[in-house]
Amino acid sequence: MEKALRVLLLTHSYSPEHSPPQRRWTQFVRAFRHKGWAVDVVAPVAHAPNGRRVLPRNSAGRPFRKDEGKYGERILRVPFLWHKTTRLGRLLDHCFSAFFSTLAGLCSPKPTVVIVTVPSLPILGAGFVVARLRKLPLIVDMRDAWPDIARDARLVQGRAKSLAERLIMAVQERADLVVTVTDGFARTLKSRGIRRVKAISNGVDTAVRELLPPPPAEADKLRVLYLGNHGESQRLEVVVRAAALARKHVELTMVGHGVQRRALIELAEALDAPVEFHGPALSPEVMEFYRSADTCVVSLRDDWKSFETTVPSKTYEVLAVGRHVTGIVLGEAKKIIEESGAGAVVPSDPVAVADLWKRLASDRTLLLTGTSGRDWIHENANLESQCLDYIAAIESLAGAGAK
Repeated sequence: MEKALRVLLLTHSYSPEHSPPQRRWTQFVRAFRHKGWAVDVVAPVAHAPNGRRVLPRNSAGRPFRKDEGKYGERILRVPFLWHKTTRLGRLLDHCFSAFFSTLAGLCSPKPTVVIVTVPSLPILGAGFVVARLRKLPLIVDMRDAWPDIARDARLVQGRAKSLAERLIMAVQERADLVVTVTDGFARTLKSRGIRRVKAISNGVDTAVRELLPPPPAEADKLRVLYLGNHGESQRLEVVVRAAALARKHVELTMVGHGVQRRALIELAEALDAPVEFHGPALSPEVMEFYRSADTCVVSLRDDWKSFETTVPSKTYEVLAVGRHVTGIVLGEAKKIIEESGAGAVVPSDPVAVADLWKRLASDRTLLLTGTSGRDWIHENANLESQCLDYIAAIESLAGAGAK
Protein backbone atom coordinates (compact mmCIF):
# COMPACT_ATOMS: atom_id res chain seq x y z
CA MET A 1 0.00 0.00 0.00
CA GLU A 2 1.32 3.43 -0.97
CA LYS A 3 2.47 5.49 1.99
CA ALA A 4 0.58 8.76 2.56
CA LEU A 5 3.03 11.62 2.92
CA ARG A 6 2.78 14.78 5.00
CA VAL A 7 3.65 18.22 3.62
CA LEU A 8 4.40 21.32 5.67
CA LEU A 9 3.94 24.54 3.67
CA LEU A 10 5.18 27.89 4.95
CA THR A 11 3.77 30.84 3.03
CA HIS A 12 3.20 34.55 3.59
CA SER A 13 -0.23 34.50 1.90
CA TYR A 14 -2.99 31.92 1.82
CA SER A 15 -6.76 31.67 1.31
CA PRO A 16 -9.03 33.62 1.79
CA GLU A 17 -6.54 36.15 0.43
CA HIS A 18 -6.36 36.51 -3.35
CA SER A 19 -2.71 36.60 -4.35
CA PRO A 20 -0.24 34.77 -6.63
CA PRO A 21 1.02 32.45 -3.85
CA GLN A 22 -2.55 31.75 -2.75
CA ARG A 23 -3.64 30.85 -6.28
CA ARG A 24 -0.60 28.66 -6.92
CA TRP A 25 -0.69 26.81 -3.62
CA THR A 26 -4.44 26.36 -3.30
CA GLN A 27 -4.22 24.38 -6.53
CA PHE A 28 -1.28 22.25 -5.42
CA VAL A 29 -2.75 21.63 -1.97
CA ARG A 30 -5.94 20.36 -3.61
CA ALA A 31 -3.88 17.89 -5.64
CA PHE A 32 -1.90 16.75 -2.59
CA ARG A 33 -5.09 16.17 -0.62
CA HIS A 34 -6.63 14.28 -3.55
CA LYS A 35 -3.54 12.06 -3.39
CA GLY A 36 -4.39 11.36 0.25
CA TRP A 37 -1.52 13.34 1.72
CA ALA A 38 -1.79 15.32 4.94
CA VAL A 39 -1.03 19.02 4.48
CA ASP A 40 -0.21 21.54 7.19
CA VAL A 41 -0.11 25.20 6.14
CA VAL A 42 1.55 27.86 8.29
CA ALA A 43 0.43 31.33 7.22
CA PRO A 44 -0.31 34.72 8.77
CA VAL A 45 -3.85 35.73 9.62
CA ALA A 46 -5.26 36.85 6.27
CA HIS A 47 -4.57 40.58 5.95
CA ALA A 48 -3.66 41.39 2.35
CA PRO A 49 -3.73 43.72 0.53
CA ASN A 50 -4.37 46.54 3.02
CA GLY A 51 -2.34 45.32 5.99
CA ARG A 52 -5.50 44.72 8.02
CA ARG A 53 -7.43 41.57 8.84
CA VAL A 54 -9.55 40.32 5.97
CA LEU A 55 -13.27 40.37 6.67
CA PRO A 56 -15.24 38.41 7.76
CA ARG A 57 -12.91 37.69 10.64
CA ASN A 58 -13.86 34.05 11.02
CA SER A 59 -12.53 33.30 7.52
CA ALA A 60 -9.29 35.25 8.09
CA GLY A 61 -8.37 33.05 11.05
CA ARG A 62 -6.99 33.93 14.46
CA PRO A 63 -3.41 33.78 15.71
CA PHE A 64 -2.27 30.32 16.86
CA ARG A 65 -5.63 28.76 16.00
CA LYS A 66 -5.86 25.72 13.72
CA ASP A 67 -8.53 25.79 11.05
CA GLU A 68 -9.51 23.34 8.34
CA GLY A 69 -9.10 24.56 4.79
CA LYS A 70 -11.33 23.95 1.79
CA TYR A 71 -9.61 20.68 0.90
CA GLY A 72 -9.09 19.35 4.41
CA GLU A 73 -5.67 20.88 4.92
CA ARG A 74 -4.84 22.12 8.44
CA ILE A 75 -4.07 25.83 8.58
CA LEU A 76 -2.18 27.25 11.53
CA ARG A 77 -2.40 31.04 11.56
CA VAL A 78 0.36 33.22 12.99
CA PRO A 79 0.16 36.92 13.92
CA PHE A 80 0.75 39.73 11.45
CA LEU A 81 1.93 43.28 11.96
CA TRP A 82 -0.51 46.01 10.96
CA HIS A 83 1.18 48.11 8.30
CA LYS A 84 0.70 50.60 5.53
CA THR A 85 1.15 49.43 1.94
CA THR A 86 4.76 50.56 1.63
CA ARG A 87 7.90 48.57 0.92
CA LEU A 88 9.17 49.04 4.48
CA GLY A 89 5.78 48.25 6.01
CA ARG A 90 5.53 44.96 4.15
CA LEU A 91 9.09 43.99 5.03
CA LEU A 92 8.51 44.54 8.75
CA ASP A 93 5.24 42.61 8.56
CA HIS A 94 6.92 39.69 6.77
CA CYS A 95 9.74 39.61 9.35
CA PHE A 96 7.24 39.62 12.20
CA SER A 97 5.16 36.79 10.74
CA ALA A 98 8.24 34.79 9.71
CA PHE A 99 9.44 34.71 13.32
CA PHE A 100 6.17 33.18 14.49
CA SER A 101 6.04 30.92 11.42
CA THR A 102 9.37 29.45 12.51
CA LEU A 103 7.96 28.63 15.94
CA ALA A 104 4.78 27.20 14.42
CA GLY A 105 6.77 25.09 11.94
CA LEU A 106 8.90 23.66 14.72
CA CYS A 107 5.81 22.68 16.72
CA SER A 108 3.73 21.19 13.89
CA PRO A 109 3.38 17.43 13.34
CA LYS A 110 6.54 16.07 11.74
CA PRO A 111 6.16 16.21 7.97
CA THR A 112 7.84 14.30 5.17
CA VAL A 113 9.01 17.50 3.51
CA VAL A 114 9.04 21.25 4.19
CA ILE A 115 8.07 23.62 1.38
CA VAL A 116 8.59 27.37 1.61
CA THR A 117 7.31 29.71 -1.09
CA VAL A 118 9.13 32.93 -1.93
CA PRO A 119 9.33 36.01 -2.75
CA SER A 120 8.85 36.82 0.94
CA LEU A 121 12.52 36.63 1.97
CA PRO A 122 11.88 36.42 5.73
CA ILE A 123 9.67 33.36 5.23
CA LEU A 124 12.51 31.82 3.19
CA GLY A 125 14.66 32.01 6.31
CA ALA A 126 11.88 30.53 8.40
CA GLY A 127 11.52 27.55 6.11
CA PHE A 128 15.26 26.94 6.09
CA VAL A 129 15.49 27.03 9.90
CA VAL A 130 12.52 24.67 10.34
CA ALA A 131 13.87 22.16 7.83
CA ARG A 132 17.39 22.21 9.27
CA LEU A 133 16.40 21.97 12.93
CA ARG A 134 13.97 19.16 12.22
CA LYS A 135 16.38 17.47 9.76
CA LEU A 136 13.85 17.37 6.94
CA PRO A 137 14.08 17.79 3.15
CA LEU A 138 13.49 21.40 2.03
CA ILE A 139 11.85 22.55 -1.19
CA VAL A 140 12.25 26.24 -1.99
CA ASP A 141 9.47 27.39 -4.32
CA MET A 142 10.98 30.45 -6.08
CA ARG A 143 8.06 32.24 -7.68
CA ASP A 144 10.29 35.20 -8.58
CA ALA A 145 13.91 35.53 -9.67
CA TRP A 146 15.62 36.12 -6.33
CA PRO A 147 18.20 37.44 -5.55
CA ASP A 148 18.26 39.01 -9.02
CA ILE A 149 15.14 41.09 -8.39
CA ALA A 150 16.54 42.39 -5.10
CA ARG A 151 19.60 43.55 -7.01
CA ASP A 152 17.58 45.22 -9.77
CA ALA A 153 15.14 46.86 -7.36
CA ARG A 154 17.96 48.00 -5.04
CA LEU A 155 16.02 46.71 -2.08
CA VAL A 156 19.21 46.71 -0.04
CA GLN A 157 22.41 48.67 -0.45
CA GLY A 158 26.10 48.32 0.32
CA ARG A 159 27.15 45.52 2.68
CA ALA A 160 23.54 44.68 3.42
CA LYS A 161 23.00 44.05 -0.30
CA SER A 162 25.90 41.63 -0.47
CA LEU A 163 24.77 39.86 2.70
CA ALA A 164 21.15 39.50 1.52
CA GLU A 165 22.24 38.03 -1.81
CA ARG A 166 24.61 35.61 -0.10
CA LEU A 167 21.91 34.43 2.30
CA ILE A 168 19.40 33.83 -0.49
CA MET A 169 21.93 31.94 -2.59
CA ALA A 170 23.10 29.97 0.45
CA VAL A 171 19.56 28.71 1.07
CA GLN A 172 19.15 27.87 -2.62
CA GLU A 173 22.41 25.92 -2.58
CA ARG A 174 21.47 23.98 0.55
CA ALA A 175 17.87 23.23 -0.40
CA ASP A 176 17.10 19.68 -1.45
CA LEU A 177 15.17 21.09 -4.40
CA VAL A 178 14.61 24.57 -5.83
CA VAL A 179 11.42 24.90 -7.88
CA THR A 180 11.14 27.81 -10.30
CA VAL A 181 8.13 28.95 -12.30
CA THR A 182 10.11 29.62 -15.50
CA ASP A 183 12.62 27.64 -17.52
CA GLY A 184 14.80 30.71 -17.87
CA PHE A 185 15.36 31.18 -14.16
CA ALA A 186 15.96 27.45 -13.74
CA ARG A 187 18.77 27.76 -16.29
CA THR A 188 20.12 30.81 -14.44
CA LEU A 189 20.31 28.91 -11.15
CA LYS A 190 21.94 25.90 -12.80
CA SER A 191 24.55 28.19 -14.34
CA ARG A 192 25.43 29.26 -10.78
CA GLY A 193 26.11 25.70 -9.77
CA ILE A 194 22.76 24.87 -8.17
CA ARG A 195 22.03 21.42 -9.54
CA ARG A 196 18.80 20.45 -7.80
CA VAL A 197 16.48 22.71 -9.79
CA LYS A 198 13.15 21.98 -11.45
CA ALA A 199 10.84 24.30 -13.37
CA ILE A 200 7.13 23.90 -12.57
CA SER A 201 5.27 26.88 -13.97
CA ASN A 202 1.98 28.33 -12.80
CA GLY A 203 -0.93 26.54 -14.39
CA VAL A 204 -4.60 27.02 -15.14
CA ASP A 205 -7.42 24.54 -14.63
CA THR A 206 -9.25 25.07 -17.90
CA ALA A 207 -12.01 22.72 -16.74
CA VAL A 208 -13.25 25.45 -14.39
CA ARG A 209 -11.94 28.51 -16.28
CA GLU A 210 -14.50 29.79 -18.76
CA LEU A 211 -13.49 30.50 -22.36
CA LEU A 212 -15.15 33.83 -23.07
CA PRO A 213 -16.91 34.73 -26.31
CA PRO A 214 -15.04 37.19 -28.54
CA PRO A 215 -15.44 40.93 -27.91
CA PRO A 216 -18.06 42.78 -29.96
CA ALA A 217 -17.22 43.49 -33.60
CA GLU A 218 -18.10 47.16 -33.15
CA ALA A 219 -17.59 49.54 -30.23
CA ASP A 220 -17.04 53.24 -29.64
CA LYS A 221 -13.90 52.68 -27.57
CA LEU A 222 -11.30 50.00 -27.04
CA ARG A 223 -11.82 48.61 -23.52
CA VAL A 224 -8.45 47.92 -21.95
CA LEU A 225 -8.09 46.05 -18.65
CA TYR A 226 -5.20 45.81 -16.23
CA LEU A 227 -5.85 43.43 -13.36
CA GLY A 228 -3.14 42.75 -10.80
CA ASN A 229 -0.58 44.31 -8.52
CA HIS A 230 -0.02 48.07 -8.77
CA GLY A 231 3.63 47.95 -7.75
CA GLU A 232 7.04 49.16 -8.81
CA SER A 233 7.68 46.01 -10.85
CA GLN A 234 4.85 46.72 -13.29
CA ARG A 235 5.73 50.35 -14.19
CA LEU A 236 2.06 51.10 -14.77
CA GLU A 237 2.63 54.81 -15.27
CA VAL A 238 3.43 53.81 -18.86
CA VAL A 239 -0.07 52.36 -19.22
CA VAL A 240 -1.73 55.44 -17.71
CA ARG A 241 0.25 57.79 -19.98
CA ALA A 242 -0.63 55.64 -22.99
CA ALA A 243 -4.33 55.92 -22.11
CA ALA A 244 -3.97 59.70 -21.96
CA LEU A 245 -2.34 59.75 -25.42
CA ALA A 246 -5.08 57.52 -26.88
CA ARG A 247 -7.96 59.06 -24.91
CA LYS A 248 -10.20 59.38 -27.98
CA HIS A 249 -9.94 55.66 -28.64
CA VAL A 250 -9.51 53.97 -25.25
CA GLU A 251 -11.15 53.32 -21.90
CA LEU A 252 -8.72 51.84 -19.36
CA THR A 253 -9.86 49.93 -16.27
CA MET A 254 -7.31 49.17 -13.54
CA VAL A 255 -8.20 46.61 -10.89
CA GLY A 256 -6.05 45.76 -7.89
CA HIS A 257 -3.89 47.22 -5.19
CA GLY A 258 -0.23 48.01 -4.52
CA VAL A 259 2.28 50.55 -3.30
CA GLN A 260 1.99 52.65 -6.49
CA ARG A 261 -1.80 52.79 -6.68
CA ARG A 262 -2.21 56.22 -5.08
CA ALA A 263 0.48 57.73 -7.32
CA LEU A 264 -1.18 56.20 -10.40
CA ILE A 265 -4.55 57.71 -9.45
CA GLU A 266 -2.91 61.11 -9.04
CA LEU A 267 -1.13 60.74 -12.40
CA ALA A 268 -4.37 59.81 -14.17
CA GLU A 269 -6.10 62.84 -12.68
CA ALA A 270 -3.24 65.16 -13.66
CA LEU A 271 -3.27 63.89 -17.26
CA ASP A 272 -7.07 63.71 -17.46
CA ALA A 273 -6.58 60.14 -18.64
CA PRO A 274 -9.64 57.92 -19.26
CA VAL A 275 -8.85 55.54 -16.41
CA GLU A 276 -11.23 53.96 -13.92
CA PHE A 277 -9.73 52.40 -10.78
CA HIS A 278 -11.20 49.50 -8.80
CA GLY A 279 -9.97 47.70 -5.70
CA PRO A 280 -9.00 44.01 -5.66
CA ALA A 281 -11.67 41.76 -7.14
CA LEU A 282 -12.87 38.32 -6.09
CA SER A 283 -13.16 35.44 -8.55
CA PRO A 284 -16.70 36.11 -9.89
CA GLU A 285 -15.91 39.82 -10.28
CA VAL A 286 -12.66 39.00 -12.07
CA MET A 287 -14.52 37.11 -14.78
CA GLU A 288 -16.90 40.02 -15.29
CA PHE A 289 -13.96 42.37 -15.77
CA TYR A 290 -12.49 39.97 -18.32
CA ARG A 291 -15.84 39.63 -20.02
CA SER A 292 -16.12 43.38 -20.57
CA ALA A 293 -12.53 43.80 -21.79
CA ASP A 294 -11.23 43.86 -25.36
CA THR A 295 -7.55 43.51 -24.48
CA CYS A 296 -5.75 42.82 -21.18
CA VAL A 297 -2.43 44.34 -20.15
CA VAL A 298 0.44 42.19 -18.87
CA SER A 299 3.28 44.47 -17.82
CA LEU A 300 6.75 44.30 -16.28
CA ARG A 301 9.33 47.06 -16.35
CA ASP A 302 12.07 46.66 -18.95
CA ASP A 303 15.04 48.02 -16.98
CA TRP A 304 15.34 45.04 -14.60
CA LYS A 305 17.28 42.21 -16.21
CA SER A 306 15.69 39.70 -13.83
CA PHE A 307 12.37 40.19 -15.63
CA GLU A 308 13.77 38.49 -18.73
CA THR A 309 13.15 35.22 -16.86
CA THR A 310 9.89 36.28 -15.16
CA VAL A 311 6.34 35.54 -16.33
CA PRO A 312 3.48 37.39 -14.58
CA SER A 313 1.03 34.78 -13.33
CA LYS A 314 -1.87 36.69 -14.88
CA THR A 315 -0.46 35.89 -18.33
CA TYR A 316 -1.72 32.33 -18.08
CA GLU A 317 -5.14 33.39 -16.87
CA VAL A 318 -5.65 35.89 -19.71
CA LEU A 319 -4.61 33.27 -22.26
CA ALA A 320 -7.00 30.74 -20.74
CA VAL A 321 -10.07 33.00 -20.92
CA GLY A 322 -9.36 33.86 -24.56
CA ARG A 323 -8.71 37.58 -24.34
CA HIS A 324 -6.23 39.51 -26.46
CA VAL A 325 -3.02 40.37 -24.58
CA THR A 326 -1.26 43.73 -24.62
CA GLY A 327 2.18 42.56 -23.58
CA ILE A 328 4.69 45.03 -22.17
CA VAL A 329 7.20 42.36 -21.23
CA LEU A 330 10.60 40.88 -22.06
CA GLY A 331 12.21 37.48 -22.43
CA GLU A 332 10.19 34.41 -21.53
CA ALA A 333 6.89 36.28 -21.06
CA LYS A 334 7.30 37.89 -24.48
CA LYS A 335 8.04 34.49 -26.02
CA ILE A 336 4.86 32.99 -24.52
CA ILE A 337 2.62 35.73 -25.90
CA GLU A 338 4.21 35.52 -29.34
CA GLU A 339 4.18 31.71 -29.45
CA SER A 340 0.53 31.56 -28.42
CA GLY A 341 -0.50 34.09 -31.06
CA ALA A 342 -2.88 35.58 -28.52
CA GLY A 343 -1.69 39.18 -28.48
CA ALA A 344 0.95 41.74 -29.28
CA VAL A 345 4.13 42.75 -27.47
CA VAL A 346 5.27 46.37 -27.47
CA PRO A 347 8.10 48.31 -25.77
CA SER A 348 7.57 49.89 -22.36
CA ASP A 349 6.88 53.26 -23.92
CA PRO A 350 3.60 55.23 -23.74
CA VAL A 351 3.69 56.16 -27.43
CA ALA A 352 4.23 52.55 -28.54
CA VAL A 353 1.43 51.28 -26.29
CA ALA A 354 -0.94 54.05 -27.41
CA ASP A 355 -0.19 53.29 -31.08
CA LEU A 356 -1.04 49.62 -30.55
CA TRP A 357 -4.33 50.49 -28.88
CA LYS A 358 -5.23 52.85 -31.70
CA ARG A 359 -4.62 50.07 -34.23
CA LEU A 360 -6.77 47.67 -32.24
CA ALA A 361 -9.54 50.25 -31.94
CA SER A 362 -9.55 50.89 -35.70
CA ASP A 363 -9.34 47.21 -36.67
CA ARG A 364 -11.14 45.09 -34.09
CA THR A 365 -10.49 41.89 -36.05
CA LEU A 366 -7.01 42.02 -34.48
CA LEU A 367 -8.70 41.24 -31.16
CA LEU A 368 -10.00 37.87 -32.38
CA THR A 369 -7.48 35.43 -30.95
CA GLY A 370 -9.86 32.47 -30.97
CA THR A 371 -8.66 29.55 -28.86
CA SER A 372 -4.94 30.10 -29.54
CA GLY A 373 -4.16 31.22 -26.00
CA ARG A 374 -6.16 28.43 -24.41
CA ASP A 375 -4.57 25.88 -26.72
CA TRP A 376 -1.14 27.07 -25.59
CA ILE A 377 -2.20 26.61 -21.96
CA HIS A 378 -3.31 23.03 -22.68
CA GLU A 379 0.08 22.25 -24.18
CA ASN A 380 2.36 24.12 -21.79
CA ALA A 381 0.67 25.18 -18.53
CA ASN A 382 -1.95 22.57 -17.85
CA LEU A 383 -2.63 22.49 -14.12
CA GLU A 384 -3.02 18.71 -13.94
CA SER A 385 0.43 18.20 -15.44
CA GLN A 386 1.99 20.76 -13.10
CA CYS A 387 0.45 19.06 -10.07
CA LEU A 388 1.72 15.66 -11.18
CA ASP A 389 5.22 17.12 -11.61
CA TYR A 390 5.17 18.53 -8.07
CA ILE A 391 3.87 15.27 -6.62
CA ALA A 392 6.62 13.32 -8.40
CA ALA A 393 9.27 15.73 -7.08
CA ILE A 394 8.07 15.32 -3.49
CA GLU A 395 7.83 11.55 -3.78
CA SER A 396 11.37 11.46 -5.10
CA LEU A 397 12.64 13.39 -2.09
CA ALA A 398 10.61 11.22 0.27
CA GLY A 399 12.05 8.08 -1.32
CA ALA A 400 15.60 9.42 -1.05
CA GLY A 401 15.03 10.28 2.60
CA ALA A 402 13.79 6.78 3.36
CA LYS A 403 16.95 5.13 2.05
